[in-house]
Amino acid sequence: MEKNLRVDGKRLWDSLMEMARIGATEKGGVCRLALTDLDRESRDLFVRWCEEAGCSVTVDGIGNIFARRPGRNGALKPVVTGSHLDSQPTGGKFDGVYGVLAGLEVVRSLNDAGYETEAPIEVAVWTNEEGSRFAPATFGSGAFVGAFDLEKCLETKDIDGKSAREELERIGYLGPEPVGRHPIGAYFEAHIEQGPILEAEDKTIGVVTGGQGQRWYEITVTGQEAHAGPTPMARRRNALVGAARMIELVNRIGFDFQPDACATVGMILNRPNSRNVIPGQVWFTVDLRHPDEARLAGMNDALREGCREIAAAAALDWEIEEIWTLPPTPFDSACVDAVERGAQEAGYSYRRMVSGAGHDALYVSRVAPTGMIFVPCEDGISHNEIENAAPDDLEAGCNVLLAAMLERANVTADEAG
Repeated sequence: MEKNLRVDGKRLWDSLMEMARIGATEKGGVCRLALTDLDRESRDLFVRWCEEAGCSVTVDGIGNIFARRPGRNGALKPVVTGSHLDSQPTGGKFDGVYGVLAGLEVVRSLNDAGYETEAPIEVAVWTNEEGSRFAPATFGSGAFVGAFDLEKCLETKDIDGKSAREELERIGYLGPEPVGRHPIGAYFEAHIEQGPILEAEDKTIGVVTGGQGQRWYEITVTGQEAHAGPTPMARRRNALVGAARMIELVNRIGFDFQPDACATVGMILNRPNSRNVIPGQVWFTVDLRHPDEARLAGMNDALREGCREIAAAAALDWEIEEIWTLPPTPFDSACVDAVERGAQEAGYSYRRMVSGAGHDALYVSRVAPTGMIFVPCEDGISHNEIENAAPDDLEAGCNVLLAAMLERANVTADEAG
């Protein structure tokens, strides 16, 4: 019976489109920043749908939502799936919300079939995955696993001075369940790829083996401000020139540590930023990523040594601060295999791959066996209002999610004896 179970792709698509009306933008995307009225509206709709599907719903002290479909053995830890409902300011209709509504479609499809799992099935909504309004990103799942201090997350304020705690209370989602106490037997997350690989290779399913390690830095280069006219070229200590060479170094490191390396400078502040003043100080960010810890460490060494040489050659001072580190995160082999079997048995083309982006699954993997499923998105574009995904691909990913969750729910029962 399990192999014949399939989800209702039209119902999944219709649910995605109905949710996309909440915070809809003129260009076809969505804007649902965390803990706003629009976030509340999306949460309320999700909760209503889950309750209509026979689920019980609980909320924890940082607003994470858990909707449970009972299993035959209530003593077993649930097999959980989910993602997030909040978006970027100019976000798309699928990032995050696909994983949530794919989970709901699994529940609905099991109900349609009258299928009772051994372990309970749950769908989770994690708070503030995007981090657009409150930093850090993914603090719902991060606080859940103890990676972030709960009180610091709750006291985090947006640019208007409103705290996450205040906004959770205001929208009615500061729940009573203790954060981190909710049991998880296994966790799966379905997501659009947010990159071009699956589409380029004409693959339907990405079997995600883990997430890249990430290191974030802030670098300050200091020279000397001077007049752009009277100051001879040979006597200049131009901070912007030094920073430009460091930025080129970052890009070169990304190529030098292939395959799988990514190196990015995303923010730059130039002081005094005047057209006829030699720049005296430049601040910029660096984002290094690699799935192998040793290679990521090598990228770190190359960055520090290269910047040191550039600064010395140009008579500049420089400081580097590593502000955040996420080690490479391998997913549970049994969960990865379950996703792969789901793709094989359904006849979908697939490939194993590493996630280049951060996801709640990376934190949940610290407390529960975890796997992820990717489906293609058009031109690899995400975090953009034109983000798009094909209904057939979304349905395929949901079918693989259903198969993997069923396998783990019933394996859990076997292991429990």
